[in-house]
Amino acid sequence: MKKFVSLMIMLVLLCNSALSWGQTEPEDIKPDENKFKDYFFEALKHKAIENYDKAIVALERCLKIDANNATIYHELGKNYLALKDYKNAYADFEKAYSLDPKNKWFLIGMYDVDYATKDYADAVKVINKLISFDSKFKEDLTSLYMNIGEFDKALALINELNETVGKSERRENYKIQILSQGKYQDAEITNLVDQINKYPKVEENYISLIYLYSKKDDLEKVLETARKLETEIPNSEWAQVSLFKNYLVANESDKAIKAMNIVLGSAKIDSKIKHRIFNEFLIYVNTHPEFTADLDKAISYFDNDSNVNVAKEIGKYYHNKKQWDKAVKYYQLGLKKSTTPDVESTLLLMDVYTQSSEFDKMAKMASEMLELYPAQPQFYYYAGLAYNQLKQFKKAKEILEIGMDYVVEDITLEINYNIQLGEAYNGLGDINKKVFYFSKADQLLKKQK
Repeated sequence: MKKFVSLMIMLVLLCNSALSWGQTEPEDIKPDENKFKDYFFEALKHKAIENYDKAIVALERCLKIDANNATIYHELGKNYLALKDYKNAYADFEKAYSLDPKNKWFLIGMYDVDYATKDYADAVKVINKLISFDSKFKEDLTSLYMNIGEFDKALALINELNETVGKSERRENYKIQILSQGKYQDAEITNLVDQINKYPKVEENYISLIYLYSKKDDLEKVLETARKLETEIPNSEWAQVSLFKNYLVANESDKAIKAMNIVLGSAKIDSKIKHRIFNEFLIYVNTHPEFTADLDKAISYFDNDSNVNVAKEIGKYYHNKKQWDKAVKYYQLGLKKSTTPDVESTLLLMDVYTQSSEFDKMAKMASEMLELYPAQPQFYYYAGLAYNQLKQFKKAKEILEIGMDYVVEDITLEINYNIQLGEAYNGLGDINKKVFYFSKADQLLKKQK
């Protein structure tokens, strides 16, 4: 019996030992190379189903076998990045790069972390290393420079890329943003001058340069650039700016008018240049009145200009020259183009009516304007003046007395009111009132001096 029991105990122990060997022997006897592969594929499997923590455990087992394996650090970095553990992710990507500096993907991992954490300053350092692998990363570098406000570097890189790979919408938008700040415009002017010297047949560079000179109100440089454009690309709309000036100087009127119409009708040319061209033609027409019809036609190009009423400005030009008939014509044209009554144009026109003794028209216009602006003292004054000249002294007196109540802190207008009231009472035969108002006007004149 004892022998049987002893035998049974031995069998149990042997079975236990055999079972133990069956559980441990594969791991113990596998070479490290096979273990490494098993752990690595286990990590890939866990990563594929987004078990990033388990993937990291498997990868760390790989590192115990091969502590300087760049690929394992790269995979660790990707798993930490997926977990948004940016500090460990960056450290592992950086370690991978230190072990294998020829692999751009390790740098891309660092860049991904920088971008996720908005560490654009460090991203610039990383991208500059990536550029040595692939120059296409310069596109990313322009965006990074914009993000950190290094606009001078961004502008230089944009110009480089524009020349080497062509323009892109994003870079052009960046450029507009940069050049909206005046301090960078000089650098761009230098670049454009250089580009024109290199590529004299590229119209766009001339146009960009003209635009910048226009922004700086350097119209002489604008014309100089346009002249150079004319030489290189005679069919350019911008070239007509220079051609127009040359045609005027040479008295080639028909060619000048044709060039002017091209400029004024162009959507590419800045409004400042258009006004400059138009003003030069206005001066020319003053000595060559046979082209007045062409001047009138040219005004229509400015119909949608909300900043300047061109017809009114022409009226002022002739007003200053005391050419009353022409001033009246253009003031009236300007008033027709106004969507609302233009007080300034109306007052200027009534001054011209005064100078040209058209008092019927002045009285009518002043009365119409008083219906719209019943508190405007100038309109009462012009109405009173007109009625005095038309010998309608009672009307003049009544309207001037009403208007006087609206005169505030305007000594010149007050003097004129008193003179016209004196004239009205003189016409009515009231000598005392006549003397009173003329004396008052005289006192104000002395006070004004």
